Amino acid sequence: MIRNTRETEIEVNIDSGNTIIETGDPILDHMMRTLFFYMGRNVQIKCSFDLRHHLWEDLGITIGQELSASIGGRPIKRFGSATMPMDESLILVSLDISRAYFNFQVEFRDAEGFELNLLYEFLWALARTMSMTLHIIKFSGINSHHITENVFKALGASLGTALEESKYTRSTKGML
Repeated sequence: MIRNTRETEIEVNIDSGNTIIETGDPILDHMMRTLFFYMGRNVQIKCSFDLRHHLWEDLGITIGQELSASIGGRPIKRFGSATMPMDESLILVSLDISRAYFNFQVEFRDAEGFELNLLYEFLWALARTMSMTLHIIKFSGINSHHITENVFKALGASLGTALEESKYTRSTKGML
């Protein structure tokens, strides 16, 4: 999937070989490695950008487009949840790939390049692009690095489950 705007140039290829991540933002590189490791998938990401805000939001959009395309109309488990501990942080991610909604109950003090606004923009862009109901709740945590990384761990585990193939469409309506 390629996204080219006046603000960003982003290319994302999921399950296309070894993981190579070059966003130009070392923190985002780390978070993408975490996300896809816990999702159980390889990814190649290459980006250029003007502002970090545009990078994080547009990468969320592009990954959402790529993951949606990977479903390809096949039945998936649809739901995924993970409660993940990491040092002092405890994060819950619960999701449903069906329609866009975002509940974000995470707070921390920005530090060392870890910015709450960037995390929010990435996640909301991903949720709305994938038509995903996404709940993220922080039960505990102080360190902005631990909280952010733990969100990506739990999100990866939840998406990994939700995107697994299913024998039938998991909906009483018979369709999503």
